[in-house]
Amino acid sequence: MNPLQRNDDEARGLGEANQTFDSVGNGNLPPMPYRDMPEPLPLARVLGPSVILAGLGVGSGEYIIWPFMTATVGTFFLWAAVLSVTVQYFLNMEIERYTLATGETAVAGFVRFWKPWGALFCLFTIVPNMWPGWATSGVTILGFLVGPIDVPLVTIGVLVASGVALTASPIVYQTLERAQFFKVGLTLVFLVIAIVAAISPSAWADLPQAVTGFGRLPDSNVIPIALMLSGLVFAGAGGVNNLCQSNWIRDKGFGMGIYIPRIVSPITGEEVAAPATGSMMRQDAENLRRFRGWWAVANREQLVSFWFICVFSITVFSLLAYSTVFGNQIAGQANLAFIQAEGEVLKRIVAPWFGTFFWVFGALSMILVALGTIDYIARIVADVLKTVYLQDSRRWTESRLYFLVAWGTIAAGSIILLSGFNQPLLLLVTAACLNGVVMFVYSILLIQLNRRGLPTAIRVSGFRLAMLVFATLFYGFFAGWLVIEQVRGYLAITPP
Repeated sequence: MNPLQRNDDEARGLGEANQTFDSVGNGNLPPMPYRDMPEPLPLARVLGPSVILAGLGVGSGEYIIWPFMTATVGTFFLWAAVLSVTVQYFLNMEIERYTLATGETAVAGFVRFWKPWGALFCLFTIVPNMWPGWATSGVTILGFLVGPIDVPLVTIGVLVASGVALTASPIVYQTLERAQFFKVGLTLVFLVIAIVAAISPSAWADLPQAVTGFGRLPDSNVIPIALMLSGLVFAGAGGVNNLCQSNWIRDKGFGMGIYIPRIVSPITGEEVAAPATGSMMRQDAENLRRFRGWWAVANREQLVSFWFICVFSITVFSLLAYSTVFGNQIAGQANLAFIQAEGEVLKRIVAPWFGTFFWVFGALSMILVALGTIDYIARIVADVLKTVYLQDSRRWTESRLYFLVAWGTIAAGSIILLSGFNQPLLLLVTAACLNGVVMFVYSILLIQLNRRGLPTAIRVSGFRLAMLVFATLFYGFFAGWLVIEQVRGYLAITPP
């Protein structure tokens, strides 16, 4: 942290430094002192948080679910993938708005209105994402390359290795950022090769159906609603993963996040015990100018790193499946049998090395999603526990809480695998459906937070407010449809 920024309160005088901002005044969290917004940085120096989000986004949705749906019903439903990624772009930016202005996470902002949101979002983070579907998928795909392996035991080994990589890192964010930059680079290499070597001209010719078919849904008897919701949630990041943008941009030093300590390893790093409550940017012309600068660069970072990469990867992976296996009925479900069969077809009609590369990418991709999932579970929960419930504890730093939650998540995933609940598709759909409901909830809360929780000059309004309302309706519609279908199914098999 720049010492001049750290000491800005003293430079301005004790009277001004003692002024605070508290939009709610219920005492759930301490009022925020006013401080100066740092000067915005150029895009090249802030790339990273949205690359992490894109790296975690290029997983089950892009690699399995959307290609399966496109290979089953054609290209017309891809409009929903682009729409979902676009909605998530606006959600992510509203998550970032609050953190840019305060240094606090969006979840901490929710807590300012109602303290139980802290405990609830810990549950919303842990329960949908503790199912180790991504790691199990990556290990299963690895088996296509090396032959039969004990998937549960190898998956537990992957989870443990992920935990070591994260919790032994001097600066946890930097380790995660490097891993996801590698993954995104590998993704782009694979997609470029796929465009050149494997996607047919007829597939490109049919792609405009995604525009002409806008608003049309597949037959729910062919594509079940649970799979549709899974695709919409996992088109992009999805669920509480999006909320972790607050934590990642803060660790990167965006806006007022420069005043918040970063998470370090309690083993190899120097810890800071301070709670992660924020500081409100001063509302003068100079600070508002700096905020607008940060807002512009954050939007560009999100658009280039998240929106473009996710839409590009969904489109190319789906066209790859459409070019090679459309209408062949190679698998009845969006599961790893579909991925195995698609790889075999790619070996036959493109080249043996390309089918192998397809599986290598899939295995590494899913394993790195598992790494990121452990991080964002631990990061969100540790922040909530420290900020809301353990503010005054010198023992329980956010870094130590991160360590505890990360290894607790690994232990829970291992228990799930050893219990026999280890089918990748079931684990992924369970995670997606639960996360879809969570997205409906926090879309509503973001409206409250960025309207009532920020000063007038920087609060959400106009088109972006309309997009938050649309996100609420969008995810609410599909989550409600899923709940209704599940209740109908339960009533159909339950005797009166």
